Amino acid sequence: MLTQNFRGGRGQGQGGRGQGGGGQGRGGLGSGNKPGSGPAGNCVCPNCGHKVPHVAAQRCIDQPCPKCGTKMIRE
Repeated sequence: MLTQNFRGGRGQGQGGRGQGGGGQGRGGLGSGNKPGSGPAGNCVCPNCGHKVPHVAAQRCIDQPCPKCGTKMIRE
């Protein structure tokens, strides 16, 4: 008989790496799978709604809106 002890959910969801490209088992804290993350998308002004294309390696919050100067957010 085989018994396993999982405490607090740690270890679950890991271990699918190496099977068909490794898309499974990569969850967890700080995994970078946040909505809107990645190179594509837009930066949008929360004040006036103006949109500009997101520039890779540059955070939207570091860009002022070209119309009103408010810090932009990721769409």
